[in-house]
Amino acid sequence: MIETFDTVFAPSSAIGGAICVIRVSGPATRDVARTVLSQPVCSKPNLLRRTAILRGDAKVDDCMAVFFQAPKSYTGEDMLELHCHGGFETVRAVLETLSEAGGVPAEAGEFTKRAFLNGKMDLSQAEAVMDVIRAQSQSGLKVALEQLDGSVGRRIRRAEELLIDVRAAIEAAIDYPDEAELDDAYLTKREEAGAELLALIEEGRKGRVLRDGWKIAILGRPNVGKSSLLNALLGRDRAIVTALAGTTRDVLDEQTILEGVPVRLIDTAGLRETGDEAERIGVERAKSEMDSADVLVIVLDGSVPMTGDETTLLEQTVGRRRIVVANKCDLGNVCSGDLRVSCKTGEGVEELKRRIAAFAEPASQSSVCITNERHIRALERAYDAVCRADEQQEPDCIATEIAEALHQLGTITGTDVDAEVVDRIFRDFCVGK
Repeated sequence: MIETFDTVFAPSSAIGGAICVIRVSGPATRDVARTVLSQPVCSKPNLLRRTAILRGDAKVDDCMAVFFQAPKSYTGEDMLELHCHGGFETVRAVLETLSEAGGVPAEAGEFTKRAFLNGKMDLSQAEAVMDVIRAQSQSGLKVALEQLDGSVGRRIRRAEELLIDVRAAIEAAIDYPDEAELDDAYLTKREEAGAELLALIEEGRKGRVLRDGWKIAILGRPNVGKSSLLNALLGRDRAIVTALAGTTRDVLDEQTILEGVPVRLIDTAGLRETGDEAERIGVERAKSEMDSADVLVIVLDGSVPMTGDETTLLEQTVGRRRIVVANKCDLGNVCSGDLRVSCKTGEGVEELKRRIAAFAEPASQSSVCITNERHIRALERAYDAVCRADEQQEPDCIATEIAEALHQLGTITGTDVDAEVVDRIFRDFCVGK
C-alpha cells in the first residue's frame, strides 16, 4: 500500500511537446509549492496563476500553477499542478527541483491509487481511467467514460443489496430457528440476485467487444488469399504475401475500425496436413483461433473447385457467425460463397467490411457497463456461489455461499479486496496517472 506521508510528483502528460503538466500530491504539497514557486498559489485554491519555478535563486521556468486543497482534489490530498514548458531539459530541471524540495517520484498509477484509497472513487472507476486512455473506438470510449462516472459501482450495488437481504433472512433463520423461516420472499430475492448477476455477466461478454474489438478469424487452406484479404481490410501491407503456399505460419493479430466498429482481424496459417513442424504449430494455432473467434471469415479460391478440406471446414462451422468469401473472382467464378471478392481489384472488399461490421453492430449499440475481464471473472464466481447456495439445505452452508458472492462483488468496487490485487491493478497504469 502507499505510504501516505510521502509527497509524490510525476509528469502527467507527454514530455517533449509545448506544455508538460506535472502533478504534486501529498501532505507536504504546500511546503513544496512555497519552496519552488515565486508566487503564493496555495492561498487561492483552484485558481490558475502565472508564476516562476525557482531552484534556489535561479529561475528554472515560467509556468502556470494551480493548487487544489484537500479533500477537493483528484487524489483527495493537497495537490499542485504545474503547467510548464515541455522541452526535455526544462522538464528534467523541474523534476530535479521538486525532488530537492522534498518530493518523491511517483510510482505507476499512484495518483489514481491515492484517489481510490482516499474514497474519491471506487476501484472500478479507478480502472476505468486507463480504459478511457486506451479506448480504441468511440463506443469503447463512451462505455469507459460511463464507468468512470460510476456505472459499474451502481449496478454492483443493486446486486449487493439483493444479496444483503438474502443474507439477513438467512442469519435470522440461524439466530431464531423457531421464529424465522426462509419463505417465498427469501427465495424470490435469491432468484433476483442470480438473475442480476447473470445479466451483468452477459453484458460483460458484449462489453468485451467494445473494449477489445470483435474478434474476426480469417480461415482457409493455403494460398487462397487470406493474408491479401487482411491487407485489403486494413488498407495497408501488414502480412507478407507470396505465391508460395504456407507463407503464413503464425497468427497475425491487428486492431482496426470497420464502418465505425472496433474489430480484431486474425490472419491464420493455411489449414492443411503438413510435415513441417513450424507450419503444423501454425495450423494448430489457427484452429484455436477458430474456436475462440466471434466471427469467421472463411476464404475460398473462387477460381478453382472447392476441395474436400474446404467442404469439411464449412461443415464444421455450420451454426457459427461466418462469412464465406470466394476470393480471386477476377480469375473466374468456379467456386461461390456468400460474397465474391478480389483482393487484386478491390471488388467486394467494402461490402465485406460492411458485413463484418453488421455482426458486431448490435453489441456496439447495446447498453453495457461491464467490459473489464477481471470484473467478469468476479461476477462469474459470485454467480457460481449463488448457484451453490441454491443447492444447499442447511442455513449455515447457504450463508457461507452468499458471503462468498458478496466478497466477489466487493473485489470489483474495492470494498473487499486484497492489497496485493490493488497493487497489481495500478502497476499497469502509466506514471503520472
